[in-house]
Amino acid sequence: MYQQIIDQVGDLVRLGVWPPGEKLPSIREFAAQAKVSLITVKRAYLDLERMGLIVTQHGLGSWVADDLDREQLNRDALDEALLTVIREANALGIPNDELITLLETTLEQRNKT
Repeated sequence: MYQQIIDQVGDLVRLGVWPPGEKLPSIREFAAQAKVSLITVKRAYLDLERMGLIVTQHGLGSWVADDLDREQLNRDALDEALLTVIREANALGIPNDELITLLETTLEQRNKT
């Protein structure tokens, strides 16, 4: 659940649903909405802060960081998605050249639509 919170908040920030300066739900509110422990949400918020996505002021709450580079966040998300595809292809025994061909074919098909 911890990773799901990180991913959910990251996606909301990256996609601009939660823009810079947006106040996040309190740890208690988030925990109640997600039906998880306070500790899980607190740990996720701490890691989101370490990642530079949010800022927290004790007693006041957490906000989306003002100095975010959303383009870099999107590139980082794309890099992570590509690494996942590469790992899955490796696990299936698909060689790199075949994976590249699959990607090119998929891109060509998508560009036709």
